[in-house]
Amino acid sequence: MTSSSSGPMGRRRALFCFMLVTVWEAVSGQTRYSIPEEMQKGSIVGNIAKDLGLDIKELSDRGVRVVSKGRTQYFALNVKSGHLITTERIDREQICGRIEKCLLTFEIIVEEKMKLYRVEVEITDINDNAPNFQAGELEVKISEITAPGSRYPLQEAQDPDLGINSLQSYHLSSNRHFSLDVQTGSDGVKYAELVMEKSLDREEQAVHDLILTATDGGDPVRSGTAQISVIVLDANDNAPVFSQTVYKVNVLENMPAGSTMVTVKATDPDEGIHQEVKYSIRKITNEASQIFHLDSRTGELIVVGNLDFEEAALYEIEVQAHDGGGLFDRSRIVIVVSDDNDNSPELTITSLANSIPEDSLPGTVIALLNVQDLDSGENGKVTCSVPSNLPFQLRKSLDNYYSLVTDRALDREQVAAYNITVTATDNGTPPLSTTTTIPLRILDTNDNAPFFDKTSYAAYVTENNPRGASVFSLKANDPDEGENARVTYSVTDGQVQETPLSSSISINSETGALYALRSFDYEQFRKIRFQVQAQDGGSPPLSSNVSVTLFILDQNDNSPHILHPSFPTDGSTGVELAPRSSEPGYLVTKVVAVDADSGQNAWLSYQLLKATEPGLFSVGLHSGEIRTARYFVDRDALKQSLVVLVKDNGQTPLSATVTVTVMVADSIPEILSDLSSLSAPADPQSSLTLYLVIAVASVSCLFFTFIIVLLALRLRRWRNSQLFDSSSVTFSGVPVSQFVGLDGVRAFLHSYSHEDSLTTDSRKSPFNFPKSNYSNTLTSQHSCEIKDPILITEELDSNMDQTSIQVS
Repeated sequence: MTSSSSGPMGRRRALFCFMLVTVWEAVSGQTRYSIPEEMQKGSIVGNIAKDLGLDIKELSDRGVRVVSKGRTQYFALNVKSGHLITTERIDREQICGRIEKCLLTFEIIVEEKMKLYRVEVEITDINDNAPNFQAGELEVKISEITAPGSRYPLQEAQDPDLGINSLQSYHLSSNRHFSLDVQTGSDGVKYAELVMEKSLDREEQAVHDLILTATDGGDPVRSGTAQISVIVLDANDNAPVFSQTVYKVNVLENMPAGSTMVTVKATDPDEGIHQEVKYSIRKITNEASQIFHLDSRTGELIVVGNLDFEEAALYEIEVQAHDGGGLFDRSRIVIVVSDDNDNSPELTITSLANSIPEDSLPGTVIALLNVQDLDSGENGKVTCSVPSNLPFQLRKSLDNYYSLVTDRALDREQVAAYNITVTATDNGTPPLSTTTTIPLRILDTNDNAPFFDKTSYAAYVTENNPRGASVFSLKANDPDEGENARVTYSVTDGQVQETPLSSSISINSETGALYALRSFDYEQFRKIRFQVQAQDGGSPPLSSNVSVTLFILDQNDNSPHILHPSFPTDGSTGVELAPRSSEPGYLVTKVVAVDADSGQNAWLSYQLLKATEPGLFSVGLHSGEIRTARYFVDRDALKQSLVVLVKDNGQTPLSATVTVTVMVADSIPEILSDLSSLSAPADPQSSLTLYLVIAVASVSCLFFTFIIVLLALRLRRWRNSQLFDSSSVTFSGVPVSQFVGLDGVRAFLHSYSHEDSLTTDSRKSPFNFPKSNYSNTLTSQHSCEIKDPILITEELDSNMDQTSIQVS
């Protein structure tokens, strides 16, 4: 049974725990704190940010975190306040057991700086455990003939606390037959022995019930009790005796379950029931009780659990042999567990940079690694390595921590990513190893300028190209990536025949395609030289230039131009003279022509296309020379006209013709007379045009004369009729003289309504005169106003013009 502390005492204890929190700097530079166990989750251990000189505002940005060994994380960092806080309830006895100084060690990692800080937290003991007996009821068998003063060791109480908080004393309930003697062993552990003070009589009292109380020295005091039943037996002369007082066994860890480690043996010289010996475990730890089992009949100690050196290297078990008469003997079994290389090294990445720039300096930290091996001795010594062909190495930074750093310059263009295999190998036999792969991406920096495949380029375009036509395309490569590899193109400034280059050539900044902004003429210039710049998008940008020569190819776009014979500019006719006495082959003249094109487009050939006397003259195919082909005869005309065709050698040949007039005569007067007849030739086409113009003018004059005569006759008849009617009409307030001329004209205009129909051919158009309307228009005096005489005159003229148009 266990007694617990009261509520107020518990609160005082918690307050005391907070007061015990201290911090100091160890000689090694490590930060150390001290806190009591059993603190509440979230309790403050210390201001780690202040103690390490870290800025609270930068805790989250710099990636400051806690890395501890083991499976349980007991501490965490509050990035808002900079305090180190507990994340779990800390039980000192569970973590450290009987170790006097319980230290929890962990590291604070600043990932941005790849820096480690070692922190130790000492867990101090509090009286949180009461003494406890493994068996709540104990049975002691004593023979009635046992002499007073005999001692019987009792089961020890267990208290996992340390120091004053551990087991301090035992107390026995009052009894006249027994007393309690408390002894302290060499290891400082107190144990109790039951001392018989008075002889026992089975017939008087067969069983004596006692209460054993174990107490610690904590505040408050905690205690535990066990019920002891003393059974009085009949006489038994001899007690069992073990063959050894201590059984020591050396075994390897990982012994299979069911294996017998040791067999204890005790003998009893008595006979019958008093000779039968049974074995039992008198003292064992809770952990060991899960691993070992003692056979009560054979005394074999059998492994039933996992025997692990890393959990415990030494076990002590106290065994007891008792006969049927209640007599017993005790012995100890000491089990020494030897380490076996059964644990591979544990490799943990505590901090990692997934990528670094390619211009990182040698020694740049990529990752922090922690290596642990639960084995001991040589089996626990670990060596870490990386492949030697990689530009990385491992440096030991703090105890079992390694830094993975670069050891030479990196080049992303050669290797863009690495998978770094880190191998941790122990020194066991056979050695065990663990590998982990760290992926690392190399970030690009703008360390490469764009480059062209050639130092210079030659492009060709045929003249007379359309505007905007693509003439060439350039491609520059940049081994960088992203914006650093995005290439833009531009044409550097230059001139083409004193005009800006930008008016002739443009380039697509993204694709590098060159375009002609105008139509080129081979005859003006035959090539254009300029520089193209390729620039990447890095910061700062890098660029390179290349020379480009654009050659203009000739096209057959020029016809041959005849230089001789040239046309006279004074109106005379140019002629060539040939004596009638010329022999065959006589050079009369030479047709001279040039072609602005080049190459085969400028190769000219001559051909006699037409002649007055075929066969009289010949033309050199390539020379253009006109020579006589035979002798002149009397029937040959004095004037010979030759049409010479000059043709180039283009793919689509172009040509020009020239007419050469050759005068054949033996005397000068004959030549002059013929020349005068040729100086003013008649132009029949011009005469015909003149005759047509005269005929049209004559017809038009006749037509207009007829119209005028017709209008005069009509006007005369109308005026006579108006004068006849005016004598019977009276006008009030207006002189008669003003209406005779004016209204008469108006009446004439309104009395005739012509409906004329004209067609294109006026000679076939009907011309109809409708009937006259002789109604007196002057009767509408009250509704009409007399216009100004000048306006009436203009109206008259207008009406006359309209009448003339209708008649025509």
